[in-house]
Amino acid sequence: VFTFQVLVNIGNHFDLASSIFVAPRKGIYSFSFHVVKVYNRQTIQVSLMQNGYPVISAFAGDQDVTREAASNGVLLLMEREDKVHLKLERGNLMGGWKYSTFSGFLVFPL
Repeated sequence: VFTFQVLVNIGNHFDLASSIFVAPRKGIYSFSFHVVKVYNRQTIQVSLMQNGYPVISAFAGDQDVTREAASNGVLLLMEREDKVHLKLERGNLMGGWKYSTFSGFLVFPL
């Protein structure tokens, strides 16, 4: 079980129990994430999922590096009630999700 710390959640649109962000309205949203892998000879892949489908991914897999980071970001057109979450596709993160970040916010309402 991973523990999360929510720093800002105005409107409570990020559900801590499910780790899913639910769009409160239609608009353009910005999302970014940063993850840190652990262990040599391992690759991690993390995908940002929108309504269950992968939109972007980040990889880290240098064979000679114990800790390596991967990041990505995207602007998404979202409808009201669309859902976004991160999915660890493969590998292990350093400290689980402890050293990783995820953020999202409304850029432009439509």
